[in-house]
Amino acid sequence: MSNSAPNKPTFVQMWRRNLQLRLVIITALVSISILSAVGILLVNQVSAGLLEAKQQSALTEATAARLEVQRLLDAADAGLVAPNSTRIVDSVITALAVRAGSPGLYDAIFLSDPDLAGVPERGTKLISEQSIPTDLRAAIRERDRQAWAYSTLIYEGGATAQGLVVGAPVSIPRIGAYELYLLFPLDKEQKSIDLVRQGVAITGVFLLISLLILAWFVTSRVTDPVREAAEIAVQIASGDLDRRMQVHGEDDIARLAGSLNEMASSLQSQIIRLESLSQVQQQFVSDVSHELRTPLTTVRMASEMIYGARADFDPDMARSAELLRNQVDRFDVLLSDLLEMSKIDAGAAPLELSKVNLGKLTEVILSENVQIALDHNTEFNFSTVGDAIVTADQRRISRIVRNLVVNAIGHCDGSAIEIDIAGNESCVSISVRDYGQGIATEDLARVFDRFWRADPARQRTLGGTGLGLSISAEDAALHGGLIDVWGAPGIGAQFVLTLPRTEHGQILQVAIAAGAP
Repeated sequence: MSNSAPNKPTFVQMWRRNLQLRLVIITALVSISILSAVGILLVNQVSAGLLEAKQQSALTEATAARLEVQRLLDAADAGLVAPNSTRIVDSVITALAVRAGSPGLYDAIFLSDPDLAGVPERGTKLISEQSIPTDLRAAIRERDRQAWAYSTLIYEGGATAQGLVVGAPVSIPRIGAYELYLLFPLDKEQKSIDLVRQGVAITGVFLLISLLILAWFVTSRVTDPVREAAEIAVQIASGDLDRRMQVHGEDDIARLAGSLNEMASSLQSQIIRLESLSQVQQQFVSDVSHELRTPLTTVRMASEMIYGARADFDPDMARSAELLRNQVDRFDVLLSDLLEMSKIDAGAAPLELSKVNLGKLTEVILSENVQIALDHNTEFNFSTVGDAIVTADQRRISRIVRNLVVNAIGHCDGSAIEIDIAGNESCVSISVRDYGQGIATEDLARVFDRFWRADPARQRTLGGTGLGLSISAEDAALHGGLIDVWGAPGIGAQFVLTLPRTEHGQILQVAIAAGAP
């Protein structure tokens, strides 16, 4: 037989069993949700604030630059000679570059109206005209006023950056309409937003770890005592009545520990008292049974003498002699059963194990009770399937089978009794089935109680003591076996004895299950 490592518990099993794990995970999920929402809100607020400030400054700067450009253009038209368009456009871009400073606060693009042909266009820092959204140009031409939009700034060579584009219409005297675009890069704002986002993320992670540590600490203060209480309760239930919890402080956990300790002490005292009473009861039954043996022997001898001389008595005295002997026999059986129960209760019922053929044993018992069955107008239908050999105490197993058979005879009400034997690899089962008065469902749990009868008014025809089934159940348990019972009023009853094949063997599956056919 190979030894396999125990299976590790799955996450679902850990989730169901570990309260602390559930609380920490729930705390983590709630904290992540709250921190994420707060972080996103904070980053959005900071981003909106930075972009709004940048937008206001950019619009102000664009308005001032437009006015300066327009003054420059108007001044260039003051001479007698028509201005050179190329020189004017270059001077505008130069003036804007100087105004932007170094490094440049913005880039500029000076574009002509699409209706103008052959006029120059300029831009700073080799910035591409593709940086200007088409919708923005259309809006400036339609509205003839300043407009702005966020866009991706594209430079010669493929470099890109996010920026704000502000455009406004400009008129060059004697040349025509132009459009002035100032392109403000958002590098600094993006860096600020990234720093805020990074700070919020680091702070959130720090807070989450702190919350998890706090949750673990707080829940451990609650779950550790509860877990300890559960373990101690299991140990107390298993018989270790001296276990107690440590009580610290006066809080709810301390009161729980104190209550558990008081309960354990109360249970311990009650169990000790009940054990003492049980020992006294067992000792009383054992002593009384032994003490009654001697007078019973004397009474038996006297009853046998009277019974032997009954032919010389009148009919009433002769009948009394017969009743006297029958009741002495019954009393003898009752004393034997009481002594057997006291031995079982005291744990002094050793097994004398040997190989037992349950099929042959049952045949012998049935043959011994054939006459009793005929007196009750019944018969046996016996069948056996397969190997029926077990390691058991033959005397005790014979007593179990005999009790089951005699019990069936007494309750079959003239119907046939079926006795079946079957076995499998782990066990052998013997079924005794009658079709008599049956057993009510609510009475099945009490069938093996001592001195219990399903129908107290029913006349005893076989002199039972009320201990037969109880002793049978105890004998089966001593072998590691069991007796299962089924019954229904008016349908009958079935008792199934199942025994493991070997000493200390395990019953993996019964060979015969009790139940209606």
